[in-house]
Amino acid sequence: MATFSQLPSGKWRVQVRKAGLYRAATFQLKSEAKTWATAIEAQANHVAAGGFAPVPKSSTLGDLIDKYTETFTKTPGLTKAATLAMLKRDLGKVKLASLNAVTLRDFIDRRQDAGAGGVTIAGDLSFLSAVLKWGKHARHLDLPDRLALEARASLTHRGLDTRSKERSREPTDDELDRLYLHWATNPWQKTPMELICRFALATGMRQGEICRLDISDLDREEKSIVIRDRKDPKNKQGNNQTVPLLPAAWSIVEPLIKDRDSGFMFPYNSSSLSAAFTRSCQKVEPPILDLHFHDLRHRATASFFRMGLDIPQVALLTGHKTWAMLRRYTKITAGDVHAAIKKTASSALVQAEQIGDGQGD
Repeated sequence: MATFSQLPSGKWRVQVRKAGLYRAATFQLKSEAKTWATAIEAQANHVAAGGFAPVPKSSTLGDLIDKYTETFTKTPGLTKAATLAMLKRDLGKVKLASLNAVTLRDFIDRRQDAGAGGVTIAGDLSFLSAVLKWGKHARHLDLPDRLALEARASLTHRGLDTRSKERSREPTDDELDRLYLHWATNPWQKTPMELICRFALATGMRQGEICRLDISDLDREEKSIVIRDRKDPKNKQGNNQTVPLLPAAWSIVEPLIKDRDSGFMFPYNSSSLSAAFTRSCQKVEPPILDLHFHDLRHRATASFFRMGLDIPQVALLTGHKTWAMLRRYTKITAGDVHAAIKKTASSALVQAEQIGDGQGD
């Protein structure tokens, strides 16, 4: 119910108590107070009926994206930041109250016309879904939180493939040698790219993880280090993992940490490393095609299996949670399997001979 009272100043004070909601405001005219009270009572009825507040008529999707980004405690990744910026440019002026399936249909049409593929558009809609879910469950707004997911599902009906193709590119020994020579003979090369690449191959770490390594997180006795906020599909923040540094990695680390107890081990910008790697691939002769810094991780992961490490041990090094996630980074061939069996048989034969020699004594 709304109650009105005129103040000594002549203004009107209105109070609304309904369905557990209390609001109060002051207006110059009683008619203004009545209009406001009617709107608040309607809002209270809406909340009482569905549990969510009605979306303000003037609010846009751009406003919601801004509110959503204000909740970030850390700078978002490049993909997330770029996608949210694109969504705001393309859909930012759409009123939340008017957001519907047709709006997203037209959005998908525009993305296709711009050359975006099914995987990219599916990612766009996933980020939009996150915004709408946040608006509904964190701000308690009556938003169609499943709208973007339903639009994502419609992509298959358009004949768009929303599954990313697994990448299996690894650098060859020849490609690595050419890159190392390029960096060694370039007088303008300040970043120790060869050293960083060798470390990536020895650890399987991502470029961002390498650039975040802090010497204070190093255990010299155990020859291990903590990777902070390691990538995780559900919870990156606080996902800290202690990983061993294998001999090849430790031989790189040891000279770097001499007389140092803190600070970044590799104090370089992650994006700059990636860009420098790609530029170098283009400058060597002949140019190296379709190779990225992240492909070093593919080679490293496969090499761990070739060493004889099992799935849990490799997963500890790479940070993968499941075999399904880890499998796409492995490139084990039929020859590798035969070599492993031959190695196991050879080891068993040596052990048998040692036992026989012992019995003969």
